Amino acid sequence: MAKQSTKQKEIKKQLLVKKYKTKRSTIKQQIKKSHLFSEQIKLQKQLQELPRNSSPHRLRNRCWITGRSRGVYSDFGLSRHVLREMSHECLLPGVRKASW
Repeated sequence: MAKQSTKQKEIKKQLLVKKYKTKRSTIKQQIKKSHLFSEQIKLQKQLQELPRNSSPHRLRNRCWITGRSRGVYSDFGLSRHVLREMSHECLLPGVRKASW
């Protein structure tokens, strides 16, 4: 289990990403459209003034049950440990243990 504080930090990051998504995308589009180098630098400064955690690249996939950040299956949103336990207990529809 991940610490509660790490889970809360990740939630805060998700909210910041959602809040600044439109502003970030409009600035990036303006950078692509501008032809003057000085104008691009000004727009880049505006982009840098946004909070760092508002960038979607700083988000981390986490298991929604345990908060584990490594080995997370994006189809289920579960870590490999939880996925294995739940599939053995037949709690995931359409998933069964392979045998050959």
